[in-house]
Amino acid sequence: MGTEQVASAATGYLRTSGNKIVDSAGNPVRLTGINWFGMETDNKTFHGLWSNRTWKQQLDQMAQLGYNTLRVPFSNDALKPDAKASGVNDFVNPDLVGLSPLQILDKVIGYAGGKGMRVILDRHRPTSAGQSALWYTATVPESTWIEDWKALARRYAGNPTVIGADLHNEPHAEGTNPDATGACWGCGDTARDWRLAAERAGNAILSVQPDWLIFVEGVSCPSGGLSNVWDNDPSNDEDCGWWGGNLSKAGEFPVRLSVPNRLVYSPHEYATSVYRQKWFDAPEYPANMPAIWDKYWGYLYKNNTAPIMMGEFGSTLADPKDKVWLENLMAYTGSGVNGMSFTYWSWNPNSGDTGGIVGDDWTTVNQAKQSILQPYLIPPTGGTTTTTTTTTTKTDQPPPGACRAAWKQDNAWQGGFQGSLTVTNTGASAVTPWKVVFTLPAGATIASGWNGTFSQSGTTVTVTAPSYSPSLPAGGSVALGFTANGPSGAPTGVTLGGAACGV
Repeated sequence: MGTEQVASAATGYLRTSGNKIVDSAGNPVRLTGINWFGMETDNKTFHGLWSNRTWKQQLDQMAQLGYNTLRVPFSNDALKPDAKASGVNDFVNPDLVGLSPLQILDKVIGYAGGKGMRVILDRHRPTSAGQSALWYTATVPESTWIEDWKALARRYAGNPTVIGADLHNEPHAEGTNPDATGACWGCGDTARDWRLAAERAGNAILSVQPDWLIFVEGVSCPSGGLSNVWDNDPSNDEDCGWWGGNLSKAGEFPVRLSVPNRLVYSPHEYATSVYRQKWFDAPEYPANMPAIWDKYWGYLYKNNTAPIMMGEFGSTLADPKDKVWLENLMAYTGSGVNGMSFTYWSWNPNSGDTGGIVGDDWTTVNQAKQSILQPYLIPPTGGTTTTTTTTTTKTDQPPPGACRAAWKQDNAWQGGFQGSLTVTNTGASAVTPWKVVFTLPAGATIASGWNGTFSQSGTTVTVTAPSYSPSLPAGGSVALGFTANGPSGAPTGVTLGGAACGV
């Protein structure tokens, strides 16, 4: 945390320097993002466009919560000339009617860029039918994979909102040795060696778009074969990790790209709601986890070899062990702008084994997850989005004293703190649009906030209603969460719509 968070306004295209991602001026950049999936499915476009929220409101809320990067999974099916997007609420999103999946992606990229967000494209599946162990299938050859990547690189050339390519999602083992058919790392077989394939695709992309970052995931088992503990042959029983999460051989067999300072390693990491790995039940859990992360991918960061961008990690948090896992994983990534980058899985509530940051209404924030991630999020800055000010008459506001405020400090650390200010409208009528003003202790400054738009002048903080929830009804409450730099302390002098709130 600390004041270094402020230095995240990245300019131009990004590149790497040792284990850091930097902008065109050499300033360190930490990508703290979210996955918004759907373009890889039969819908061929973002999920949630069927909800009662506009696609812009979704992006507004992501940015407001502090996610500065959007990872977009897609399948090659969505890139076909005749691809049709489905599951779009025409009434809520009339501006998307009749658009192709790529045209919808264009609009999302344009709007996200206007908010200062960055976009990573993720080839998630060859077809919408499902993931594949290798980067090619019988119907989607390697040539199609590479040509589609080059076409995307050309399409977004000159647009620094799109910062790079996550080449293929979760290469993994298949079969058992010596007859394995899955993705290996460093085995030298051009048909199965993911490291060599990543070089071929990465260099092809860089030949048409040398400014992109190339995000390379790991495998599950470096040999490309599943462990077979039943055959009494220990040579088959290697140490395997998550699909896409094992980069243990990348130090010995690094990805070699034709343009320097473009390689980012991108492991995936999950908790028990996805699969109960043996390490979750170790007696020393969670103290055993940093060594496991070190072994699979963290060593690349700690040795200053390359940046790490965790492309996926998540959990339902249904098991108490998973909350501990997420807290420890975030601490492992480091604090402030120099920490490891990440994109959380997922924004979508319809991820069966993890759930999402928002609930089934595509609006309500899962605060248990968000509160753990929040201290590590660096909100987007430098966008060009304009703000519309709405003027309301005095009769719209409740009488003085018609509100109540409650403060809860959730966390504190050297140089900062995190908390939630819950403001309840105790008046007889709605406050539209609502506005909350309060005073922070001297020397404290807002670092990030959510559930409202925060601004600060001196010690006075003003929080205005987000576009997706402008009204605070009679009896309704809003929980204004934020992190701040400086001395901790309860907000004072809270007002709602100009009316002083009781505590």
